Amino acid sequence: MLEKTDDCCAPLSPRPGSARPTPPPAGTRALRLRIEAMDCPTEEALLRRALSDAPGVEALEFDLIGRVLTVHHRDADEEAIHRRIAATGMTPQVDSPSHRPPGADDNEQESWWKLGMAATLALAAEASHWLGLAEPWLAAALALAAIGMVGLPTWKKGFIALRHRTLNINALMSVAVTGALLIGQWAEAAMVIVLFTLAERIEAHSLGRARRAIRDLLSLAPETANVEQADGGFIRQAANAVAVGSRVRVQAGERLALDGEVELGAPTLDESPITGEGLPVDKHPGDSVFAGSVNRNGEFTYRTTRAAGDTTLARIIHAVEQAQGQRAPTQRFIDRFAAIYTPAVFAMALLTALLLPLLFGVTWLEGIYRALVLLVIACPCALVISTPVTIVSGLAAAARSGILIKGGTFLEQGHRLRILAFDKTGTLTRGEPAQRHWQALDAGLAPEGRERLHALAAGLASRSGHPVSAAVAQAATHAGIAPLQVEEVNEQPGLGVVATLEGRPVWLGNRRLLAQFARLTSDVERRIAEYEARGETLVILGEGDRPLALFAVSDPLRGESQAAIAELQARGIRTLMLSGDNPTSVAAIAAEAGIDDAYGALLPEDKLAMIDAQARQGVVGMVGDGINDTPALARADIGFAMGAAGSDAAIETADVALMDDDPRRLVSFIDLSRATRRVLIQNIALALGIKAIFMMLAFTGHATLWMAVFADMGASLIVVANGLRLLNAVRALPGKGAR
Repeated sequence: MLEKTDDCCAPLSPRPGSARPTPPPAGTRALRLRIEAMDCPTEEALLRRALSDAPGVEALEFDLIGRVLTVHHRDADEEAIHRRIAATGMTPQVDSPSHRPPGADDNEQESWWKLGMAATLALAAEASHWLGLAEPWLAAALALAAIGMVGLPTWKKGFIALRHRTLNINALMSVAVTGALLIGQWAEAAMVIVLFTLAERIEAHSLGRARRAIRDLLSLAPETANVEQADGGFIRQAANAVAVGSRVRVQAGERLALDGEVELGAPTLDESPITGEGLPVDKHPGDSVFAGSVNRNGEFTYRTTRAAGDTTLARIIHAVEQAQGQRAPTQRFIDRFAAIYTPAVFAMALLTALLLPLLFGVTWLEGIYRALVLLVIACPCALVISTPVTIVSGLAAAARSGILIKGGTFLEQGHRLRILAFDKTGTLTRGEPAQRHWQALDAGLAPEGRERLHALAAGLASRSGHPVSAAVAQAATHAGIAPLQVEEVNEQPGLGVVATLEGRPVWLGNRRLLAQFARLTSDVERRIAEYEARGETLVILGEGDRPLALFAVSDPLRGESQAAIAELQARGIRTLMLSGDNPTSVAAIAAEAGIDDAYGALLPEDKLAMIDAQARQGVVGMVGDGINDTPALARADIGFAMGAAGSDAAIETADVALMDDDPRRLVSFIDLSRATRRVLIQNIALALGIKAIFMMLAFTGHATLWMAVFADMGASLIVVANGLRLLNAVRALPGKGAR
């Protein structure tokens, strides 16, 4: 029997049970090769066999949908790698991630007229055989002509697979057709190879839809931009040649080539390729703009902030391309199952050919024929190809709707979410805190004294990156108060800012920071409680061991938050709020949003501990901004970053990045994950069910070779078409434009 270490759809060597992608081996170089003939796990197994013992090769990454093989190696002979691949009958070409040759998906396809001619000849051979219209030699001649027109490539691939001791569909089909010819089943051999070629052609076309769904993202950013020159004029130049900091002019109706910030003009942009938001967004000077957006009206000028290869759109594409190569849990299970299934059915076919004539009295030719039918049924391609197509279709649908999923693992795991924890600021709230009012604790303070306190608070707040501090600094600016310059600034995450002024310690922060410097008196406690009861966040200014002033900041709830929480709860998900804000304010916001449980006064390590405790009760997700909540996001089974457009940290840290600020995208993600799970189960049931039925027919002698082709390739077409339904699975959000 042939050695079988890889199934016809061999796995990627993932980390068992790992949720995060496996990084390439340290110190290796990556050789990206585009292989047009590599669009099925059949070819993956063959390439693994050919390259597994190549000197210097450390790891292989397969992107079957994109037809890209990445070879991680340590100073290996790249020419030798090319030769090994060529020996499998496939032609490798060095691939550029930012470029795909036009029409490459169709390069391997033979002309349809040739297939049509072969089908006509095969039908004529069948007709002459069944109706006895001519001598047997005519049926044989017609069959051989049909096989010669379309069957030779399959025979060649099958021979190469057998030479590499790999059982794939080409090897099994070649053996079956050859066996049919040897026992005189000329017409049936021709019909089998024609149907197989037709099914492969349709399958390649179907897979192309999933491939194009990802590749179309590349066309969203134009290749040129209208860039200002030294003399003040504007000329067109390649986007990848535009330096960061250049000024770019955009006409109405034009698509942006690069990320940047508006300098002149007030355009209305369609940002749906990035955020999934269907309604145009009004922009003003200082606002961020993203490559791939469309200028709906008015000319404007912006200054670039990123190179072409580092735009938000480029990072989205890169993340989706990486996600394609990560096998989901179901896919890993199917790979292991297929590794046992294929050789087992091959052995069963041999036993059928030997035992049926010996034990049940059928003729040897009939026994061999039934064994050949089993061989055609044996390849689990329908079972295995359905999983990556389904996952990639889901990833593409999510990306087009502003949901960036970092791998099939997270897409599939989303249906198991039982607990979802939210940070408060910027997730459920608008993330735009504003100072409502402030008061000095010394009511008899003179106006100049009050102004000095406000200036001191502004000086401390301006040295912090926290949104609440930014609100205090902004309020002082609006009041025309210049911030005092403080020294030795130390921002303490989850507490506030500590510095010195004229040699004395000054501080601005929450209750916990106050407790480090001063004792909370009953009068101050009463005033703080009044603000917190209204759901406002209190920032306390102090000097030494004396609290000096209270600043009340509030961040209103997003209009979509209540609907998002209600829909999540309707899907059986328990919601939590984890915030560093005071418990009273957190409880007030949580009650308004409809959150199940709320916890306040949490430091980053406290949030991590809460996520760790919740993870013992079920699969838990964490929704945050991707920066302050990094430990909790990393610990959660699925980390969600809100409003990730333009945020490197969010895209790098989170498992799922919601490119706009709408929490209802979480509901869309869960619905998509559950739909993906349903399709995966349907496909597994269809693939196994169809094969089981035809195996029973084969044992009882009621299945023919062409019926076996339907059992294999027909099942593949059915499950691929079913998986492609996910391309349109993400619904438009209420109140937002459809894509």
